[in-house]
Amino acid sequence: MTDVLMPALSPTMEEGTLAKWWVKVGDTVRSGDVIAEIETDKATMEVEAVDEGVVEELLVTEGTEGVKVNSLIARLSGDGVQASQISHVAATSSVAALEAPSSTAPTPSEIEPSASDPAAQGVGMARRVAASPLARRVAQQRGLDLATLKGSGPHGRIILRDVESAKAGVIHASASAPTPTASGPARTLEQMGIPAGSYDLRPLDGMRKTVARRLTDSFRDIPHFPLSIDIEIDTLLASRSAINALLAAEGVKVSVNDLVIKAAALALKRVPEANASYSAEGLAFHHHADIAVAVAIDGGLITPIIRAAETKGLAQIATEMKDLAERARTRKLKPAEFQGGTFSISNLGTFGIKSFASIINAPQGAILSVGAGERRPVVRGAELGVATVMSVTLTCDHRVVDGAIGARWLAAFKGLIENPITMIV
Repeated sequence: MTDVLMPALSPTMEEGTLAKWWVKVGDTVRSGDVIAEIETDKATMEVEAVDEGVVEELLVTEGTEGVKVNSLIARLSGDGVQASQISHVAATSSVAALEAPSSTAPTPSEIEPSASDPAAQGVGMARRVAASPLARRVAQQRGLDLATLKGSGPHGRIILRDVESAKAGVIHASASAPTPTASGPARTLEQMGIPAGSYDLRPLDGMRKTVARRLTDSFRDIPHFPLSIDIEIDTLLASRSAINALLAAEGVKVSVNDLVIKAAALALKRVPEANASYSAEGLAFHHHADIAVAVAIDGGLITPIIRAAETKGLAQIATEMKDLAERARTRKLKPAEFQGGTFSISNLGTFGIKSFASIINAPQGAILSVGAGERRPVVRGAELGVATVMSVTLTCDHRVVDGAIGARWLAAFKGLIENPITMIV
C-alpha cells in the first residue's frame, strides 16, 4: 500500500485546493503519470505519481479547499494486489487525514469539548469536530465554539465560510469575547452600516487571501517611504522603434516595460546597495538583479521574475516576459518563477495612471512604480519646450535603502532611460 500525500509545491505552502483528479479508483498508474491538479494561492500545478500501483482510494474530493501539506489524499495498492483485498477507510478517517499530517489520530488541537453537552465535559469526554485549519484559527480569534457550527464542507467539515457566517453570540464555553483591537477580526459590512442584501458577496480565493495578508503585513511592519522623479522618454521611444525594426524578422517586439526592466537591473548593479534585503541576521546584498514584474490576472496579481536581468539582452527579456505573463494569466507558473525576486516593478502606465506608489514586496528592499508617458511642458535652461515625460516612484524599505541610496539609484535609472544607448555599452 502506498500513501499519496498532499505535496508542498513551494517552500511557504501550508495548504492548497485539490482542484481535479485525473484518475479514478481502479486505474493503474505508473511513476510520472499525472494524477491530480493542485491549486495554490498563485498557481495551478499538476501532481505526478512517484510509484506504480492501482488507485485504491481517493480520500479527498475534487474542489476541497484547505488541504494541509503532507495530509493523506489517496492510496495506491501494491503492484498485482486486487483492490478488493484492501480494506477501505471510513469517511471520517478521510476527514481526519486532512487534519493530521502524520497520522489519522486527532491532535489535541482537534479535540473540542461541546459547549452544549455539560455531562460530557464533566467526565472529561470530548467529541471530535472536523474543521479546516483556517476555520479553527478564525473561530479561536472570534471566540466561537466549533461544536455549535454546522459544516458545509466535504463530510460536514467546517470551513472558513461557516465560521464567517456564524451569528454573533455563539461563544466558546472556555473563551471570553475578544477585545477589539487594530489587528483583530474586521467588522462585518452590516456592522458598518451597509444593509444585508444590498450587495453580492464573492468569497475570497487563495490568491486574494494571500495578497491581502502579505500586503497588510508589509504596509504595517516595513518602514517605507517614496521617492519620485520625472524622466523624459522621447529618445527611449525612438530607440524602441529602431530596436523593433531590427527584431521584426525574428517576431520579437520589445515594450517600454522591457526597457524599464533592463534599465532597473543595470541601475541595481551600478548601485548595489539598493539590491538588498533586510533580515534579522543582517542585510543581504544580492549577486544578481532578479526583477519581479507585477502582472494583473483574474482574481489578483502575481510577480513573475526575470532572473539575472542585468545579463540578458532586450530580445531575451521581451521573449521571457511575454511567456511568463501568458502563463501567469492561466496560473501555470512554477513557484520558482514567481518567488525570490530581489526588486519589483509595477507599471500602470498602460491604464493611464500618471503616478502612484506601490507597497513593498517583502523581503525586497524597494519597488518601482511606473506611470504613463505623456506630453508635458518642460523647461530647458531659459527655453520652454514639450517632451514625453514618465513619472516613476521608488518605494524604499528604510531599513535597507535610505534616502541617499534611493536617490542614487533613481539617478542611475534616469540616466539609462534618457540615454538608452548606455544600456549596451
